[in-house]
Amino acid sequence: LTINHTLHMSLDIGTWDLACQFNNTDHHTELNGTDRLIVRRGQAFTINLYLNSGSYQPGYSQLHITAETGPQPEEQYGTRAVLGLSDEIDDTRWSAAVSSPSGDTVCLSVCAAPDAPIGRYVLTLDGHIQFDFILLFNPWCPRDVVYMDCEEKLAEYVLAQDGIIFRGDVEYPVPLAWYFGQFEEGILDACLRILDMNPKHSRNPGKDCSGRRNVIYVTRVLSAMINSNDRDYGVLEGCWKDTFEGGVSPMSWRGSVQILRTWSSTSCLPVRYGQCWVFAAVACTVSRALGIPCRVVTNFYSAHDTNSNLVIERYLNEKGEIDSSTRDMIWNYHCWVESWMTRPDLPPGFDGWQASDPTPQEKSEGVFCCGPVPLRAIKEGELTFKYDAPFVFAEVNADLVHILKYNDGSTRKIVNEQKVGQKISTKSVGRDAREDITHLYKYPEGSVEERQVFEKANHQSKLHQQQAKPGLQITIKLSTGIRKGCDFDVFAIVTNNTEEDKKCRLVFASRAVSYNGVIGRECGFKDLLNVELAPGGGERSVLSLLHWYDHRITSGDDDGDRIHADVCVSFQILGEPKEKRKLAAELTLQNPLPETLQGCCFTIEGANLTGGSSITEKLESPIEPGQEAKVKIYFTPTQSGLCKLVVDFDSDKLGHVRGYKNVIIGK
Repeated sequence: LTINHTLHMSLDIGTWDLACQFNNTDHHTELNGTDRLIVRRGQAFTINLYLNSGSYQPGYSQLHITAETGPQPEEQYGTRAVLGLSDEIDDTRWSAAVSSPSGDTVCLSVCAAPDAPIGRYVLTLDGHIQFDFILLFNPWCPRDVVYMDCEEKLAEYVLAQDGIIFRGDVEYPVPLAWYFGQFEEGILDACLRILDMNPKHSRNPGKDCSGRRNVIYVTRVLSAMINSNDRDYGVLEGCWKDTFEGGVSPMSWRGSVQILRTWSSTSCLPVRYGQCWVFAAVACTVSRALGIPCRVVTNFYSAHDTNSNLVIERYLNEKGEIDSSTRDMIWNYHCWVESWMTRPDLPPGFDGWQASDPTPQEKSEGVFCCGPVPLRAIKEGELTFKYDAPFVFAEVNADLVHILKYNDGSTRKIVNEQKVGQKISTKSVGRDAREDITHLYKYPEGSVEERQVFEKANHQSKLHQQQAKPGLQITIKLSTGIRKGCDFDVFAIVTNNTEEDKKCRLVFASRAVSYNGVIGRECGFKDLLNVELAPGGGERSVLSLLHWYDHRITSGDDDGDRIHADVCVSFQILGEPKEKRKLAAELTLQNPLPETLQGCCFTIEGANLTGGSSITEKLESPIEPGQEAKVKIYFTPTQSGLCKLVVDFDSDKLGHVRGYKNVIIGK
């Protein structure tokens, strides 16, 4: 009897090379640096093994490999993988294979499963050789749920470190340049720390780390952790008051890098302060850093529905004062994020962009978070789909009803002609232009499809079904050439569309309003009794209001985007823009106000331009009315390519005037 035994021998490994430069470049993570291994799931990476003795022999040499993440790794939860050598890489699961063996050097290829949990890993060879690496989502991998089949979109929604966020109002969307900086030093570590600090990880770290295979789970965690409302070590504390004691105005931020670095370096204390565009921008930075395609969107005339009835009700007295007891709001604009993913938890057809909102407004499953919910679910009125579809639906589709309360106690409903959810905007791919994506959220107003969606959403308002009846029509217009620091007039034009004489009372009040709908104190009032209107006739009334002083003392930092749009920082780049060559930005601003500006300073910041930090130049002298201020700020680009240099001017009376310039840095 002859018995043949096949002997398997482990490789005698001496040293190894993680080939970080090659691997990180191949996995689109080289902008994080090449001093450590950062790879994406579903795609093989290479390790060079240098043997002490012998050589690799196919079918004879063996290698025992484990990959583990989290404090309690277990195979059944996907946080521990055990594998040996295969003939070739299998990109559907954890696998390893040897390629190009040459004498005492072995090129080992390892591939993480396309649904492996993201995070920090330890890879162990034969039980005694260990090294660390970071695993991210892979939008370049067709088997990953975040796969995006367009290189131009991947460059925009994953790799771009700067972008544009739209603010202002529906008539005048204002572009704000933002420095996302997801590849700057320390940012990826801060993003992974956000995952580790979330309460779910504290309660059950094994389950939480296992959940990180699911992009829906990760997106919800980020939505909750970008804000600090649940006292959960969240990144940002919100503030919508007139003052920002103990922190800085949300208007002062030019990017996410300083916010995330501050949070991480202060034992995860919330950074003060943020508002919607800041929350959304930081969420976008973290999502892109982890490998989730993400973009910031702005919804103009955005509803905040607190009681889930899809109606925003406002009660006013005869002077136009709003009853402060209602929490329903209409924001001039509101920002959130969209993340790209498939939704295997939902019926087919709801993959693609999903809306989530890190700004703390209402609780979802007991936590201040919102989403992700498919845009198509919002458009089709599928309000039972996860997550938080009714709230997002109301933001873009709610009815707005004003209820006038007379002094005698009687009331009358007034239908507001303005529609909720307008000019939903995001930055265009590869360009700074505004892309209108309203059609992704809703059908055209008044269309048959829109009516059907409302019926499906059980929206019982009859207001939209009523035909406009002839009567009195009022139009509000502003004087032309409005400038920051100047008085301006407001006109009310009342037209009688009936066939009989009308006598009416015209009450005209003005208040400063913050972008999130909070009403300030009165800064103009006019009450005209017994205004007579003949059939078809009109009345034009002028209310000379909003004097510079009155408006200034009632406005917060974020008000008046349209008014001061003509105030800008002009600047030019001095020198030939080259990588690692010192340049100068010459910045100029003219004081448009009738008052002297004190405490003036210019600040610049930009991805691959200012070393991951901001550079500030303070002016020694104040700027008198009409006077021009000019400074030079020096910086050294670190990477070639198209970059955005973001500029900010701040002072005691003219705050955070912004500008940006696209700069092409040569090699």
